[in-house]
Amino acid sequence: MTKLKGLNFLCICCFLFLSSSKPSDDGVLNIVAGTAKITGKITRPNNTSKDNIYVKITVPHQITGEYVNYEAVVDQSGKFSIDVDVETTVSLIRFHTSVNTDKALLLKLKSGDVTQIDIVYNSDSDIENIKVTPDMNKNDMDRCFNLIGEMIMIQTLPGKTPEPLHKMSPDYFLNYINTILSERLAVVNNDTLISKELKEVLYNEARLFTYREAVFAYTGEMKEDHSKDKESYVQKIDRSFYHFLKDFKLNNPQHLYAFSFLEFQGKILQNEILALPKVGESDVRSWLVQVKAILSDLLGFNDGPYYDILAANAYGRQLTEELRPFSERQKENIRNYWKDGEIAKILLRKNQQIVELDKSKWPVVVNDISSIADDKVMETIAAKHKGKVVLIDLWATWCVPCLNAMKEFRSTKNEFHDKDVVFVYLTNGSSPKELWEEKIKGIGSEHYYLKDTQWKYMMEHFAFKGIPSYILYNKDGALINKFTGFPGNDKVKKMINDLL
Repeated sequence: MTKLKGLNFLCICCFLFLSSSKPSDDGVLNIVAGTAKITGKITRPNNTSKDNIYVKITVPHQITGEYVNYEAVVDQSGKFSIDVDVETTVSLIRFHTSVNTDKALLLKLKSGDVTQIDIVYNSDSDIENIKVTPDMNKNDMDRCFNLIGEMIMIQTLPGKTPEPLHKMSPDYFLNYINTILSERLAVVNNDTLISKELKEVLYNEARLFTYREAVFAYTGEMKEDHSKDKESYVQKIDRSFYHFLKDFKLNNPQHLYAFSFLEFQGKILQNEILALPKVGESDVRSWLVQVKAILSDLLGFNDGPYYDILAANAYGRQLTEELRPFSERQKENIRNYWKDGEIAKILLRKNQQIVELDKSKWPVVVNDISSIADDKVMETIAAKHKGKVVLIDLWATWCVPCLNAMKEFRSTKNEFHDKDVVFVYLTNGSSPKELWEEKIKGIGSEHYYLKDTQWKYMMEHFAFKGIPSYILYNKDGALINKFTGFPGNDKVKKMINDLL
């Protein structure tokens, strides 16, 4: 199970940036097209410059189904302020500063309110003191992401993995994954410092994450395992394999607070075996009739708030994945079903943002170089764009850091319209073709779907160990730089401008 064993730690952390919460103060979970504010002050020792300090937060949008990053520069007095859109009455967010990017804190935002955080750092850039208003459990704030890191490091159980795994039954596979999940849950259970409320959130997060990454990838995992043993075959699964969904009790609104719920929903909507229809131009009620015919037995219920959330997520994917605004028919369908409710407000608010982005969207160009020799791929790409600066992005549909980097760079990228710059995106068969075709609609620019041998050569030739990775060429086709990990908008912008 290579993906389960070898997922890049940074990538997993980005997948699992927790943004969860208990229900709102009155005990009732509310979906709301709201806004919140976070303000604060960053204090460092007097002999340390405050220049260029920034704060960054990640906020979950559970209805539109995306993780939204916000960033603010700290002024000379150490103060900052960020206004954000929220989609539930309470959200917990991931917060960090450039003083110590490795230290992430868990903070609470409440729709319509202000959260204030003051942080004092010592000379080693460690946090010396924190004050948060409204008050939060300090151990929850400090330990949450450490516990997540410990959990996701448990990826296999040495000596307990059957070899080869693909020879075992699908139910055996599920049982094996559950033993890994039990080990992960024990990490949380054994912690005596965090609150009971955070433990409940982390239990839920671990279940969603583990099943999303391992079980929904069953077919791919088994094919990879099978490649080591040519004499046997991969057991096929059908919809009945997903009977485990009943155990999640997805009508429980607590799932809305888990960051992994967003990706979990994506797996359900994209799954080839479940084969849920795209919402498209269908009216919501008709779409739900088709969906319930597939899911109700597996979920264990035929009605409830989960189905409305799934429908909203289906619409949200069009906006966040394809960056394609709603048609007039779709907007009418949304209003007819949700009336003037909060889900309709959220979807139409996001649609208006996409309308603005659509004005500057780059056209998609798909290139086929499958017949090109592995060692000639880069030469072929560079030659096509001679006379222009070329930034090449190696990515995958499953790589959340890759996708987050693209979203972060989107506005800066638009500044290079009508300039001698080309943005090229490379992926391979680890990205399902249909999903790749969907995602590139929102990315735009030049795209290549490499053969696995071409991809392997690229990774080895440039000594890349993970993705996202980048290659930069000048106008003469000379290699200028290569690096792994998105370094931020300002640095990439400067790299390109220096070559123009």
